[in-house]
Amino acid sequence: MSTRRLIRQTITIARRDFIATVFTPIFLLFLFAPLIMVAFSTIGAMGAQQAADHGSERVRIVAIVPDAVAPAIVEADRRARKVFRRDEEPPELVTRTPARDVAAQARATFEAANFDATAVLYGPLDRPTILYGPRGARTADYLTVLAGGALAAERLGGTLPGITPTKIAFQRQRATQGGQNQTAFLAVFGVFFLTLFLAGQVVGTMAEERSNKVIEVLAAAVPLEAVFLGKLLGMFGVAVLFIGFWGTVLGQVTSLLPPALGGVVGELSPAIGLPMFVVLFVSYFTMAYLLLGSVFLTIGAQASTMREIQMLSLPITIVQVGMFTLTLSGLSDPQGWLARVARIFPLSSPFAMAGLAAADDTLWPHLLALAWQALWVAIFVTLGARLFRRGVLQSGSTRPFWRRKRG
Repeated sequence: MSTRRLIRQTITIARRDFIATVFTPIFLLFLFAPLIMVAFSTIGAMGAQQAADHGSERVRIVAIVPDAVAPAIVEADRRARKVFRRDEEPPELVTRTPARDVAAQARATFEAANFDATAVLYGPLDRPTILYGPRGARTADYLTVLAGGALAAERLGGTLPGITPTKIAFQRQRATQGGQNQTAFLAVFGVFFLTLFLAGQVVGTMAEERSNKVIEVLAAAVPLEAVFLGKLLGMFGVAVLFIGFWGTVLGQVTSLLPPALGGVVGELSPAIGLPMFVVLFVSYFTMAYLLLGSVFLTIGAQASTMREIQMLSLPITIVQVGMFTLTLSGLSDPQGWLARVARIFPLSSPFAMAGLAAADDTLWPHLLALAWQALWVAIFVTLGARLFRRGVLQSGSTRPFWRRKRG
């Protein structure tokens, strides 16, 4: 009966915190924060792209070759450009007839008023001289390729023979090893990013109620363990609402992706299978949120002002980045000791196991890991409630434990 009562009290606290957080104007700002960030990033990127495009319109590569050779090098350029994406194409090719002093002509080309030369080729095709500017090393290599193509066509007595290939799209039945490694990284990064963005809000949930004495009323009515777990679950409900909203939006946007991008996404197939991977990813995000949230809630419960909470934000972020770094270090060697430490240590275990789900198809380690992580959630919640009871409520002090003087 006491267990049922504890569960009912925990759900009551969770519902109270969930409603108090969601039904506020600030939550709308929080919900649309990614859209605001994406909008500002897009505006900045568009401005930078326009500036770059405006500059790239004037950039040229120049070949100073005799009139008889110019058609061959132009044809070599036309063939070579087919392998480049539109945004990766070399600058437009310009041909010039050699003057008496071709070396001086090449140097003067960099001072042309109607375009900006990034690389200039002159001399015989088998031993060309190529001048290039600060950002023209790759275009100089490209001019070398053009010279080789033009020389081959010249010695064949015309143009190079045309090729008509038969291209057949092929789709693999299973993901490549590289695709699994990329999926593992994205899984780790996804859990890290979501917890970094969402779990940090748990820190300040106790400060306001400590300042207006509401926490004392709650502590008198229900066990502190129920208060801590209820607040943790309430904020987790807010996180689920946030993810559900943006997951739906991104799901609709993803369905509009072109087939080429869909094929790239298909290469990111996890080893354990997509349906099970989704279940495990959600489970590990839940555990990561509850683990980190319980630690943050315990630390934040010792702070009584917003200034102290702000001071705690930096160490909390360092802890999260440290867990992320530890997990990434283990991804390079899944059987190494560093990877094993990341899977066993409670705060990094959800990140490491999410990466393991993408790279390994064994299921039983995940069942063991989820039980292990749930145990530590219970330990952290219990420890946090006891520290709060003994360190704050018993003494009646509003100062955190690290600032109190021993009697």
